[in-house]
Amino acid sequence: MINFIICEDEPELLKEYKYQIDKFMMKYDIDYKTHMFTSYDSKWEKSVRKIKGFKVYLLDIKTANGSGINAARQIREEYDDWVSMIIMISGYAEYKYEALGKRLMLVDFINKLDCSEQKLQDALLICLKHYDNKYKCLRYTYKNIAYNVEFRSIIKIEKEMDSKRCIIHAEEGDYPIKGTLNEVLQKLDKRFFKCNRSIAINVEQVQYYNLGKNVAVLKNGEEFKDVSRNKKKEMFNHVRGVG
Repeated sequence: MINFIICEDEPELLKEYKYQIDKFMMKYDIDYKTHMFTSYDSKWEKSVRKIKGFKVYLLDIKTANGSGINAARQIREEYDDWVSMIIMISGYAEYKYEALGKRLMLVDFINKLDCSEQKLQDALLICLKHYDNKYKCLRYTYKNIAYNVEFRSIIKIEKEMDSKRCIIHAEEGDYPIKGTLNEVLQKLDKRFFKCNRSIAINVEQVQYYNLGKNVAVLKNGEEFKDVSRNKKKEMFNHVRGVG
């Protein structure tokens, strides 16, 4: 789920940004929701704190009640949110360098008067790439049950003995999936490392890996000792981020 959070005090532009988001998202099979505000008031603050998941902000830099720059600073510093995407939109080009100079990790600063439609579409594409990297989902059907499992929540995938299926071990529980381990891995990405014939692990779930003892300690506290001897160095490099 992607949450698009727009704050714009001009009603027509607010509708236009929502239209542009809908137009962009029509090309992708991803659930999303748009939240619209006209000022940076208490309702805005309460909602921003409450909304969960991946967030993309479109912030008007100047409204009758508050500044987009201050709102972005609040998101980053007060809420300690350095993951969400922030796009700053303004008709005041002179604020561009001030906004970029605040080190708020903005995706872009878009001038409303300067071909903003195409620039917004380009900025949304950047946001989507970040979403794909962080929030990809494994969608599949098994025995008439539809599953939707986030990659990042998967701890490991294990081939079930004497069976034609695997078991996905995730943070929220275990899920069966049809196919061999290699077939399942083809549906995933490079964060999943096949450490022996029957188990693949999500290296992002590894807190640290002791090469000498061949023990990985996972973020949930579990000790993982199933790395094949000929895969140890490769596992070490994957955890280091150079695999």
